[in-house]
Amino acid sequence: MEPTSGRRTDSGIGVRSVYTAEDLGNWDPASKLGLPGAFPYTRGVHPEMYRRRLWTMRQYAGFGTAEATNERFKFLLEHGQTGLSCAFDLPTQMGYDSDHPRAEGEVGKVGVAIDSLADMRLLLAGLPLDSVTTSMTINATAAVLLLLYQLVAEEQGVRADQLGGTIQNDILKEYVARGTYIYPPRPSMRLIVDTFSYCREHLPSWNTISISGYHIREAGSTAVQEVAFTLADGIAYVDAALAAGLDVDDFAPRLSFFFNAHNNLFEEVAKFRAARRMWARIMTDRFGARSERSKVLRFHAQTGGSTLTAQQPENNIVRVAVQALAAALGGTQSLHTNGFDEALGLPTTRAAKIALRTQQIIGHESGMADTADPLGGSYYVERLTDDVEAAAMAYLERIEQMGGAVAAIEAGFLQGEIDAAAYAYAKAVDDGEKVVVGVNRFVGDELEATEVFPVDAALQQAQVDRVARVRAERDPAGVEAALADVRSAARGSQNLLVPMKDALARMATLGEVSDALRDEWGVYSPGS
Repeated sequence: MEPTSGRRTDSGIGVRSVYTAEDLGNWDPASKLGLPGAFPYTRGVHPEMYRRRLWTMRQYAGFGTAEATNERFKFLLEHGQTGLSCAFDLPTQMGYDSDHPRAEGEVGKVGVAIDSLADMRLLLAGLPLDSVTTSMTINATAAVLLLLYQLVAEEQGVRADQLGGTIQNDILKEYVARGTYIYPPRPSMRLIVDTFSYCREHLPSWNTISISGYHIREAGSTAVQEVAFTLADGIAYVDAALAAGLDVDDFAPRLSFFFNAHNNLFEEVAKFRAARRMWARIMTDRFGARSERSKVLRFHAQTGGSTLTAQQPENNIVRVAVQALAAALGGTQSLHTNGFDEALGLPTTRAAKIALRTQQIIGHESGMADTADPLGGSYYVERLTDDVEAAAMAYLERIEQMGGAVAAIEAGFLQGEIDAAAYAYAKAVDDGEKVVVGVNRFVGDELEATEVFPVDAALQQAQVDRVARVRAERDPAGVEAALADVRSAARGSQNLLVPMKDALARMATLGEVSDALRDEWGVYSPGS
């Protein structure tokens, strides 16, 4: 049977009018599917999945000051959240202190401002770091934030082996999709590998990287491109770690992934299942991983921020519910659900509570958690999983021919493919071929009033004043000596995180540590 006219997934995969066993061809359930918790993990990473324990409900928070974000963390924990997830403002992501000229107007806007150990102490005050896991969405300065987290935990008397969480630390996708890079790709890769090595020795339960397709999808990629480009980046990180002399089974169990969840429910479920199967085979066949934990693709999911509309914003509650269900049916390990008002600003307290309740209703009321992989064996889902895998593998082969993800990024290939997909989607919406309820179909005449999160105009000055106090009260000679050690390590081969931790403990700021690396490595400029 041919695909029905005009019916395609968001990745362009043709959809038939009905699916039968014939659509699976010579499909071998034993090798393609297996059981949940067994290679190749198509059906999930645990035998009982959510029958044993629901996914971690990890709501993303971070805005303004460290004190305000700390209050939101406590609010979410009190309402049933089971893990923390922190957003940082743009200056923090780009390695600038709040008093830097380039930070003007951006302090605390899209996340919390963290300039030094003083801010991290306030961010984590009163939180149970020995029992809660924390995810930090940070990339170019990921090592700095991780070390600040460790320093605060040490001050609180929490052992390093009790600390659990994840740093995103995925710099390659920054060159492709987001732009919050600092250094050129190759020294950035060195910093990531040093983080792998440091955590293996000092923070054994920390996930050292969250290889992210989320932002690739937010930039406009298709589901297939999201899988392919994310796994290509993952291959590049494994290659770099092996080249630095690490054994695959020493670091691969701490790799994790971060995917988007969009509106096409069945393609999203197929995407997650295909990604798990592909990664298990890549780690086994290409890298010779022996530990089963090295072969398992564990992932966090977040609902699609780019799908949210400022028009009729309450419609976003339904979109988020569909996307969250896709992530859960696809076997996610943790999930963030967006606030319905995020197309207008930072999520209000009301929106954050509705987003959390959405996860709780799906987990406790829908019945989807009663059995592992409830869509397994569906003719449509299994064929779609195969189709997503085949299309993603074709991309991986092209990237391999270019010399891998770093070379493909330097050549602009990934960026060009995403740009083309984003243009095609935008054109389909403009032409009415792609329906967006409340935007190009079922549009009301009136604008609906929605509460918007307030922005504190005095926040930046308060943060600037705190940085000034930190600099005034510390030992300048000790700080400068520690920063000199960071520069020396950047020129040599010592693990960078060791002198970086010493500098931060002496109250060097995030911007100063980043500047020490800028001095040695320079900054990245696209096309240079």
